Amino acid sequence: MHGIRAPIGPPKMIRRWITIGICICLAALTWLVFGQTLRHDFINYDDPRYVYEDTNITNGLSFSGISWAFTHIHSMNWHPLTTISHMLDCQLYGLKAGWHHFTNVLLHTVAAILLFLALQRMSGALWRSAFVAALFAIHPLRVESVAWVAERKDVLSGVFFMLTLIAYVHYIRAPSTWRYLIVAFVFALGLMSKPMLVTLPFVLLLLDYWPLERIRGQPSEVNGGRSASGRRWFVVSGLVAEKIPLVALATVSSVITFMVQKGALGETAELPMRTRINNAAVSYVTYLWQMFWPARLSVFYPHPENRLPPWQIILSLLLLLGVSAAAIALRKQLPYFITGWLWYLGMLVPVIGLVQVGWQGHADRYTYLPQIGLYILIAWSVTDFTASWRHHREILGAVAAVIIGALSWQAWIQTSCWRDSETLFTHALAVTSNNDVAENNLGIVRLQQGKLDEAVSLLQSAVDLRPDNSPAQENLAKALLQKGQVTDALIHYRKLMELQPDNIEIHNIVGTVLVQQGRITEGVEEWEKVLLIRPDNGNALNNLAWVFATSPDDSLRDGSRAVQLAEQATRISGSRMAMVWRTLAAAYAENGRFVDAIQTAQRAIELARNQGNAGLAAELQNTIALYETGKPLRDPSLTNGTISPHND
Repeated sequence: MHGIRAPIGPPKMIRRWITIGICICLAALTWLVFGQTLRHDFINYDDPRYVYEDTNITNGLSFSGISWAFTHIHSMNWHPLTTISHMLDCQLYGLKAGWHHFTNVLLHTVAAILLFLALQRMSGALWRSAFVAALFAIHPLRVESVAWVAERKDVLSGVFFMLTLIAYVHYIRAPSTWRYLIVAFVFALGLMSKPMLVTLPFVLLLLDYWPLERIRGQPSEVNGGRSASGRRWFVVSGLVAEKIPLVALATVSSVITFMVQKGALGETAELPMRTRINNAAVSYVTYLWQMFWPARLSVFYPHPENRLPPWQIILSLLLLLGVSAAAIALRKQLPYFITGWLWYLGMLVPVIGLVQVGWQGHADRYTYLPQIGLYILIAWSVTDFTASWRHHREILGAVAAVIIGALSWQAWIQTSCWRDSETLFTHALAVTSNNDVAENNLGIVRLQQGKLDEAVSLLQSAVDLRPDNSPAQENLAKALLQKGQVTDALIHYRKLMELQPDNIEIHNIVGTVLVQQGRITEGVEEWEKVLLIRPDNGNALNNLAWVFATSPDDSLRDGSRAVQLAEQATRISGSRMAMVWRTLAAAYAENGRFVDAIQTAQRAIELARNQGNAGLAAELQNTIALYETGKPLRDPSLTNGTISPHND
């Protein structure tokens, strides 16, 4: 079939065995670098919301879970196949982090092998395809995508990306509707893994130019009255039209992504377009530099905003324009140059920062698929450049082995930084500056370790660097509360409520803290705000009912509302929480319904004992004795003591 190059080199049978050997070597190399992750833990950055703190995920795989994955947003994204893959991991392995890492490494291994097979089938170049696939497999910039469980979407979409390439080659060998539908179907699966694949139709058009030569390989002579340029334009138009259904799928995915990420941190409106363009230009060059010198890599790079020096922006733009001009000028002599370069430029467009989602300036994971274009460009350019050298194959083989060995070692070291949150963010602070995300996440680690002074110092630094860093504000408030600095904690909770006015849990916490300080009325106001936002919030319902039923202050008590709120809280809790039944008993007593109060308290005792809460059971037994005398319960802590938060 025109456009597919015949294999060159060893005979077919020998070539087949060499191909199998290369696939085995790619798998071995990948596991040599990333196999260590099977001993790694989850990290406290995105892994909680993607996996172990989301009950929709931890409940495992089910029909209802699959339905939820397709109809709900997961971690500010709609990527149902990625979501389902996390559910499947929890179904198979529970929350054993090593096995979740196993899935990531397995998928990346499959993607690397499929890339080799796809390039080999398209170009017929065995060893160049193997070199590109090896670079893809073990380059240190791959570490973030493979070693981070939350980046499952990268490796899963990578598998479908490679499968789409193979399906496309299969289609153009013998075009048919069914073969095209397979291409579209696999592409759709990729989009449902990560929407960054929206640029894949563009990549296919580049491959039509080289190595498939569906454009370049057309006859140049006049044919049927149509000039060579006219003939080529006619072919290009047909190939573009061929991609329209794929572009339609990409458009739908783009619209969905824009809608679900509209409320994400770092929304585009927060940064001027000029700032985003400048950072995009510099990021393109940064990724180029990191490809050749992958040192000082970090899980997070703070956005430079307007702090980029003009010379850096100008030089970056000149470099990008210069290479692009060279690619265009050399398109006939070196067709792989323009294909590889535009592959790199085009695939990065969705994540280069023109549409800013998040606080990062750039990220290693964004290079997962785009840099394949550069690897192709380099592999083919160097091979052609050295073709006249004596023993050039031996020289290139030796150089390739050294490069792969050096990059594998560097990737292994970088992967070791991902073994836990403490190691990861300590490393990030060592290789970056003004990194509020690293300060915040390392602060969380110190908070969990009980090192409150270190935690407060780190979290305060994060807040100082970026006052609108909501997680840092919340974590700093928690740390200050644990240190007993309640007034300072409230300052940060108030700031957090300004940043997230509809965050009901913050209102709940502030209400509890205020009540603990004896500021009962202010605490009640916070819980009332919660019910205005979400009338069925169990925490607020239960806490308000307790205050209205048991406060020593006559002006605060409201027996009838206490019963109404407590009964609603009981229904919401599924009648399974002893503390809620305790509140309902107190509300009945305040209304003079002592028989109901006694029966309800007895129910609470039964639940408390079943749940192993002997202290609460004993306390409830005493309140029953009080109710039997016809007296309602009064909680002295609502005057000058403390009240424990009641969870729904």
